[in-house]
Amino acid sequence: MSIKSYAIAAALLGLTACQSTIETQPQDIALQGSWHIEVVTEKPVIDYSPAQLTFAPDGKLTGNNSCNNFFGQYSIDGNKITLTPAGSTMKACVDALMDQERRVMAAMPEVASGELAKGKLLLKDAAGNTQLVLSKI
Repeated sequence: MSIKSYAIAAALLGLTACQSTIETQPQDIALQGSWHIEVVTEKPVIDYSPAQLTFAPDGKLTGNNSCNNFFGQYSIDGNKITLTPAGSTMKACVDALMDQERRVMAAMPEVASGELAKGKLLLKDAAGNTQLVLSKI
């Protein structure tokens, strides 16, 4: 092998040694506070609907699902999010709000991740389908 071959091999080895892969952990999304629900399973909420989620620092989840108030828990780890509604009040409302309420309550347990896009929080299921679109209040 010639000196030229050794020089090329040494240069290539040196360049590969300089490369590094940096694995970054996804940063937690700043969930804390109240968020207005704008879209549920690809359907916009009814105008002036009180539907919202409130994320407390201690992992408590509260809010309004369009007609009734609800409570539960949430957890977050990077962009992985779980919402666990536990109960709600049981008022009766007009049919349109009751239907929206059912969709909100069905969508929450499906949430597996979240991402911020254009000022909105997109909560997605395990398949990547957007379940809820929220805006910070």
